[in-house]
Amino acid sequence: MGQLLALVVVIAVVIVLSKLVRIVPQGYEWTVERFGKYTRTLTPGLHFLIPMVYGIGRKMNMMEQVLDVPSQDVITKDNAVVRVDGVVFYQVLDAAKAAYEVANLEQAALALVMTNIRTVLGSMDLDESLSQRDAINAKLLNVVDEATHPWGVKVNRIEIKDIAPPRDLVDSMARQMKAEREKRAQILEAEGLRQSAILRADGEKQSTILAADGKKEAAFREAEARIRLAEAEAQATKLVSDAIASGDVNALNYFVANKYVEALKEMAHSPNQKMLLLPMEATGVLGSLAGIAELAKESLSQQQETTAARRAPPR
Repeated sequence: MGQLLALVVVIAVVIVLSKLVRIVPQGYEWTVERFGKYTRTLTPGLHFLIPMVYGIGRKMNMMEQVLDVPSQDVITKDNAVVRVDGVVFYQVLDAAKAAYEVANLEQAALALVMTNIRTVLGSMDLDESLSQRDAINAKLLNVVDEATHPWGVKVNRIEIKDIAPPRDLVDSMARQMKAEREKRAQILEAEGLRQSAILRADGEKQSTILAADGKKEAAFREAEARIRLAEAEAQATKLVSDAIASGDVNALNYFVANKYVEALKEMAHSPNQKMLLLPMEATGVLGSLAGIAELAKESLSQQQETTAARRAPPR
């Protein structure tokens, strides 16, 4: 009987000590209740509590936790049904609020995230939901973090893992994408042909303009040459007229003979000319040539007399 009593006392002492000494592990915080009412929060380390008066209420995990959001069907703004899932990273910042402001923290956070996923995706059409995943994550994080703030919880990230349209819609999107790429290819090809035609027409235009400018310049120069030739002819005619007026007939013979020679030269250079017929006035031409010879002889004699007079010593 005495041994049994001693055993009971030992067990009671052990229970009392276990209720008296509390060690909170790192990464956790425990709430303390006195007769069922929250009084304070125990941080990691060694603590002492009065047994039977104070007791441990909730043991809250203060480390960042991951909450897996199950897949759910969501109807987008353009009535497309997609299947969406994701993950949520959150952390308890206030153990007392997380313990007493919400009955089941994980279930409440999960329901809140799933509801807001349907709300956000329901306000977007299918193309936006597939191409703006970062915007969806940002909207969800903003809404869910604000909603969970009274619970002492900080939502760090929300990531949509997958947005899966139904199979028939995926096939339609693939056909649409293929048609769109073929359309862009045809447009690019047509644009290339158009640019090529424009460049070719512009090149022909520039070539025509340059050819016209060349012909214009050539005509101008040819007209200018004819003017110069006419001026030279007029000057030569004037000189011959002056010579005739001064009584020098050889000048007229030279002028006529020169014209005869030029005419015969052109006749001789004709490509189809096989036989050359001299006119009856050819003897006149020969006479003109004789006159030219006399004129040249007189000019040469005058030049020799002038040179001899210059070389003779002065008297």
